[in-house]
Amino acid sequence: MLPSGNGQTISLKDLRGKKVILYFYPKDDTPGCTREACSFRDSLQFFERKGVVVLGVSPDSASSHAKFAKKYSLPFTLVSDEEKALAKSYGVWKQKRFLGKKYMGVERTTFILDEGGYITHIFPKVKVDGHSEEILSLL
Repeated sequence: MLPSGNGQTISLKDLRGKKVILYFYPKDDTPGCTREACSFRDSLQFFERKGVVVLGVSPDSASSHAKFAKKYSLPFTLVSDEEKALAKSYGVWKQKRFLGKKYMGVERTTFILDEGGYITHIFPKVKVDGHSEEILSLL
């Protein structure tokens, strides 16, 4: 069970019976993460028509998620993974490099889970532009 930006706690077990897009992103309100979230927002009606739930996950706090969701009118749940437990269990908490410095962070990755909670597709090192359309074409 993890907290979300909308004040609820979320467990993937509670979503059994539904397809889930579980997308991991590094940080709220940064350029790439904002474009990705807004792309999911703009495509949400198409995902919902297919019975798919969209969940965004980052290490940011639930309050950060609430501000991010409000600022960009994000109508789906953002899950706070401050302890990085979910990111680690999905293998997306990795060593990264920026300007020659190494650090640990979330590698932007999307998973599609079937109704039984099993992973059917993995999109590692996501390129934000066109990503939601790519997922829609698979569903």
